[in-house]
Amino acid sequence: MSLDGLDGDEVTVRLPTRFLRDWVRTHYGDRLNALWQAENQRVRRVDIRVGDASPGERPAEPATVAAPPPPVSGHAGPERPDARTETAAALDPRFTFECFVVGKPNEFAYACARRVAERPASVGFNPLFLYGGVGLGKTHLMHAIAWTLTRNGDASRGDAPVSVAYMSAEKFMYRFIAAIRSQSTMEFKEQLRSVDVLMIDDLQFLIGKEATQEEFFHTFNALVDAGKQIVVSADKSPSDLSGLEERVRTRLGCGMVADLHATTFELRVSILEAKAHSAGVPVLPKVLEFLAHKITSNVRELEGALNRLIAHANLFNRAITLESTQEVLHDILKAHDRRVTIEEIQRKVAEHWNIRLTDMSSARRARNVARPRQVAMYLAKQLTSRSLPEIGRRFGNRDHTTVMHAVQRVTELMGLDASFADDVELMRRMLES
Repeated sequence: MSLDGLDGDEVTVRLPTRFLRDWVRTHYGDRLNALWQAENQRVRRVDIRVGDASPGERPAEPATVAAPPPPVSGHAGPERPDARTETAAALDPRFTFECFVVGKPNEFAYACARRVAERPASVGFNPLFLYGGVGLGKTHLMHAIAWTLTRNGDASRGDAPVSVAYMSAEKFMYRFIAAIRSQSTMEFKEQLRSVDVLMIDDLQFLIGKEATQEEFFHTFNALVDAGKQIVVSADKSPSDLSGLEERVRTRLGCGMVADLHATTFELRVSILEAKAHSAGVPVLPKVLEFLAHKITSNVRELEGALNRLIAHANLFNRAITLESTQEVLHDILKAHDRRVTIEEIQRKVAEHWNIRLTDMSSARRARNVARPRQVAMYLAKQLTSRSLPEIGRRFGNRDHTTVMHAVQRVTELMGLDASFADDVELMRRMLES
């Protein structure tokens, strides 16, 4: 994309093909408008055209701009206009620590990210490796680290300005290939190795790209040896990224490795509450709980569903009710309709804890039987639409209060015992897959 110029309140940018123009207009039109307006209040419109910039025209404004993150009362630090990221336009102003909802599944990763943002290159935290499934908050935490460092500087050096390079692994590879083609690899190396913090998102993209892996390995070593901070994210832990070279995996695992677990029901509700509050739209608690129960795959899809509800409510000036939610989100809810049966849950839990299937409905109260039975009741409540009395009947005609106690007890144990929580979460994933 090239900048054609600024004429009054209109900015004109150009792209080489109609396809690129349409793609940028569709995916980044609103964001470009917002970024220009944040940089220059005169700008009211960004016109995206095809072709080269007008001959003799000189850009009236910088071609790459980024809006600062929105100030949050009690958290925003002093403005540091000289401490911008090397790739500032890639940062999303919504992805700050203040906007990150913390819960049991992500609290460790959040704490590690804050430590790196406050004191980069700390002993034991370099590199910081964040991993987890899609939509669990890895990219949010990486953007939050970058925003904090560029806004506040390095606290360990008297708030000295920090240069940050943030990019996806895919962009790292493309920049490396471009440098080879243009015979400017030394310039590429010097540019990356001169930053204070290098952040690479979705490292699994480098699997199978041997030359790019080698360049990343040497860049990694040069920065760490110089006392600079590395932050990396991926969908799996270093030891599970089998397609990466052994030396790369070993180096990635020598710092702090933090995983983001799948969200709990409580965390999903908290995220939805924060999102609704931020949008300034009242949403009934029962609607938020309904969404948190139905959409469990990832946070992005959860937020997307709420955004659709809010947009529909604003367009038609209607309140968001449970009925309208089911109507507006019928396609999403259908895709997430849980078809897990109580019988399937009982069978899987019995196999996992090595007890007989008949123990699920027996009167035995031995702990090695009672605990798996409680887990099965808990999962039946979470993964099916069956009522408490009906669940109780499937477990040897037990009373609904027994099911309530089981759900409460399993929830408490998951908060106290991480190993037990992992077992229950594993069962849930197996049943939902």
